[in-house]
Amino acid sequence: MDIWQLTIFINVVEKKSFSLASKAINLSQPTVSSHIKDLEEYFECKLLDRLGREVIPTKSGEILYSYAKKIVSLTKEAETAVFEFFGNIKGDFTLGGSTIPAGYIIPRLIGPFSRQFPGVNISVLAGDTAQIIKMIENGEAEIGIVGASTNNAKITQEKLIDDEMKLIVPYSHKWADREEIDTDMLFEDPFLLREEGSGTWRSILLSMENAKLDPTSFNIAARMGSTAAIIQGILSKAGISILSTIAVEDDITTGRLKALTVKGLDLHRCFYIATHKKRTLSPIAKEFLSFLKQRI
Repeated sequence: MDIWQLTIFINVVEKKSFSLASKAINLSQPTVSSHIKDLEEYFECKLLDRLGREVIPTKSGEILYSYAKKIVSLTKEAETAVFEFFGNIKGDFTLGGSTIPAGYIIPRLIGPFSRQFPGVNISVLAGDTAQIIKMIENGEAEIGIVGASTNNAKITQEKLIDDEMKLIVPYSHKWADREEIDTDMLFEDPFLLREEGSGTWRSILLSMENAKLDPTSFNIAARMGSTAAIIQGILSKAGISILSTIAVEDDITTGRLKALTVKGLDLHRCFYIATHKKRTLSPIAKEFLSFLKQRI
């Protein structure tokens, strides 16, 4: 048994699939199967059951999985600690970001951080706020940047940056020469919505609730899974939407889109740094957290 075999085993359990695990770690499926077989021979028991297309751990597999996660994590922490002792920060680091942070905030930070710490391999996991919180809870990401607060008792959040959302319309829209609109006008045009788990949508709902507005009044044209998709929808005149001005900064600057204030609707929100309350951050994660706060 070695660390690499445990890493493969962890991937198979989390992906629930030999084929998906093989893609994630760039190995052939037969090689992955061979390593799992070696582990089962080492422990003299079956570790995984194949139920149709899904692979799930046996009771023995569940025990090994819980320890394997700790072993792999501790190994990475030990490597990083030794490198750090000699003045080098090296190793793997995974962080998560909800749509706006993953698409528009984190990419601007990776370059400067990588130049400062060239030995760090960064992986960015993207999802909606709920998904990123779940990743942190499960140990898949050490740090997350999300667009909504959570009541998950296992997660600690710290305010990172303020954000202002506005109504975004095409440059040729009938309201494009305005700076603001009344709330009742919000329900006139076809509206493009984000998926329900997104921080953007949750922030809109909270703002409407505070303003005593009914979100079912929207003339919904489509519900889309990403901010980028909604931006393209607005540009193609499929509808209008409320979005973070961070996400449309370039399009506003070039005059392709216009951002309007909605009178009576407070669309200010925050992006938060999210970490696990009980897990100790790796030295790399601590460096990134310090770097993030300095930059933002």
